[in-house]
Amino acid sequence: MPASLSLTDALGHALTDKRIDILRQIGACGSISQAARAVGVSYKAAWQAVDTLTNLAGTPLVARAVGGAGGGGAQLTEAGHQLLAAADAMAQARGAVLARWQATPHAGPALARLAVRTSMRNQLPCVVDRLTVQGQIVGVHLRLEGEGAGAVALAARITRESAELLGLQPGLAVLALCKATAVRVERGGRAASAIATAAPAGTLQLPGRATRVVRGASGDEVSAELAAGLHMVGFAAPHSGLRAGSAVVLVVEENAVVLALAEL
Repeated sequence: MPASLSLTDALGHALTDKRIDILRQIGACGSISQAARAVGVSYKAAWQAVDTLTNLAGTPLVARAVGGAGGGGAQLTEAGHQLLAAADAMAQARGAVLARWQATPHAGPALARLAVRTSMRNQLPCVVDRLTVQGQIVGVHLRLEGEGAGAVALAARITRESAELLGLQPGLAVLALCKATAVRVERGGRAASAIATAAPAGTLQLPGRATRVVRGASGDEVSAELAAGLHMVGFAAPHSGLRAGSAVVLVVEENAVVLALAEL
């Protein structure tokens, strides 16, 4: 195996975003354009998948021949073949482990979600409600999972290529991720209507109740409970006066919401 090939980085994420499938199809048919058609994504999205995997692996995975028939020929490098072999082995091992636990009510989905490791503290299980396409941008409208959570709406704005690679469609379960530093916490109650009126388009306002407040010179860190017992963390202004039990509104831009898939 080439010393520069990083299997950990390239295979450290769930494989349901089609990138590995695209790499597999390139190996099978020798063409980026044919691989894109086989997987059901655009030619541009297929190139994005190859470039992303190459960055993560730290070494070229595909040898390209520009200008060939059907958009140019391509073949896997030795590192590309080794990455696919490792992906197959990981999928088999992971499937065997999950098969032992999926019969239980909570363990299977929980194990799948724990496979997503990120610095983002806000991780909310959601279901895709609908997609709206505006040029190269796709608005992904989400509903929170859990009883009573449907009234709380989330949304994310991503590129068409990212939506294709994730295979987003109504009914698909996803994780909505957001950094705590991207969430602004304001006082709720009567002040909430003023926040909603002043909020620009593409901004989400999520009502909740503070459960914990940590004072800080640069801002008060607020943990809040949303519908169905889901929690988010954000920051209020210093000396906000918020305390546990305060009604709050968590304000976040749709561009700050990142989507992830967990392989169930």
